[in-house]
Amino acid sequence: MIEKQIELLKHQIEKLDHKNFDLTAWKTHTMILLARIFGEDSQKIKQIEKLEYEYNSWSLRDTTGHSAYLDSCKKLGREILEASITEIEVLGTPRKSGNLTAGMDFNVVLNALNDELKGFQYKNLVKTLKAEILPDEKRRLVNEIIRDTGEETLRNILENILLNPSFIAGLPE
Repeated sequence: MIEKQIELLKHQIEKLDHKNFDLTAWKTHTMILLARIFGEDSQKIKQIEKLEYEYNSWSLRDTTGHSAYLDSCKKLGREILEASITEIEVLGTPRKSGNLTAGMDFNVVLNALNDELKGFQYKNLVKTLKAEILPDEKRRLVNEIIRDTGEETLRNILENILLNPSFIAGLPE
């Protein structure tokens, strides 16, 4: 999934060099991609949204003005997308899942579970969570798995999540 997201963002970077580049169309497409990857409230979207040609009287008098403003927009757009790619490569993508914050990597929870549960417990939990069964039955089965892990394991899972730098960074001020 991450590879596809990076590929899409690189494709948007390539579009910046097309001969018939249209800033408005590029911005729209880029904002849709960034919203899908980073969430609707991402600062990256707000930065892309701010990219504008300047059609003031000085830029219209200057024959190089239009090109210089467009190049400036392209350069800034390229920087935003390259920073986004770096963020995905280093930190992964934020996920919205239940009560998890959009800034917390979902892998924090998965890693905590995988580190503390026995192999069969982890596989059984994932299988149960993905199963297409009634919510009450799913809750009952998950409850059984949790009960069988023991208090010490549950404390360790919670401790791993709470002390993870990604979780701490996502806490409200």
